[in-house]
Amino acid sequence: MTDSELQYNRILLKLSGEALLGNEDYGIDPAMIKRLAGEIGEVAEAGVQVGVVIGGGNIFRGAGLAAGGIDRVTGDHMGMLATVMNALALQDALEKMGVYARVQSAITINDVCEDYIRRRAIRHLEKGRVVIFAAGTGNPFFTTDSAAALRAVEIGADLVLKATKVDGIYTDDPMTNPDAEKFDQVGYDEVIERKLRVMDTSAIVLCREQNVPLRIFDINNAGALMRIVKGESIGTLVN
Repeated sequence: MTDSELQYNRILLKLSGEALLGNEDYGIDPAMIKRLAGEIGEVAEAGVQVGVVIGGGNIFRGAGLAAGGIDRVTGDHMGMLATVMNALALQDALEKMGVYARVQSAITINDVCEDYIRRRAIRHLEKGRVVIFAAGTGNPFFTTDSAAALRAVEIGADLVLKATKVDGIYTDDPMTNPDAEKFDQVGYDEVIERKLRVMDTSAIVLCREQNVPLRIFDINNAGALMRIVKGESIGTLVN
C-alpha cells in the first residue's frame, strides 16, 4: 500500500476492556484479541502510526467496585491494574504476529512495562511500533475515555477512533429504541448538549479544544479499521 492511500499518519485507538471479552463472560477471549491484534497490525504495517488506549472493564471497573462498597480510589487503582493486564495481552498477541509493540503505563510498574514518557512514546511510533497506553491517566476518577483524548493530544494524533458495540452515534439507544436515527457526522457541542454518551464529557471537551476529530465505529465490523485509515466514512465522525 502506498502512503497516498492512507488518510492518516498517526491514530489513537480506544478499546474498551469489554471488547476483549468476545464470546467469554469474563477476562480475555483468545480468538477476539487475536483478531484485534491482526487488524491493528495490518494498519501499522501499512505505515500508520498506532497508539492504543485500552480499558479494563472485562476484569475490573473502578466505579462498579466503588458501588459495591470498595473505596473509589482503591477501586480505580484496581481498574488501572486491569488495563495493564489487557495491554500486556495485546502486546503479546501483536508480537506473535511479528508486529513490534510497547506497553507504557501511567503508573510505575517497571518489572512488566515502561513508564509513560511522551517523547519516548512518540519515538516508538516513529519507528513503527504500536504503543499501548495502560493505566488510564494514572489518576482516580478519570476514565480511559479521558486517557484516550489526553494521549491523542499529547502524541499529536490525527484522529481518535473509539471502538464500540454499535456502528456509530444515534439519537437514542438503538438497542432499546428501533426508531433511533444514526448520525453520519455530528459536532462536539451537539454531542455534549444532547448527552449522546459517546465518551465522557471531559474527553469530548478536550478533543474539541484541541481540534482532534473523533470517529465512533463498530469493533465487530471486521476490516473497518483499515477502511477508516484509507478514508472510508464508517460509523460517525465527531468534529
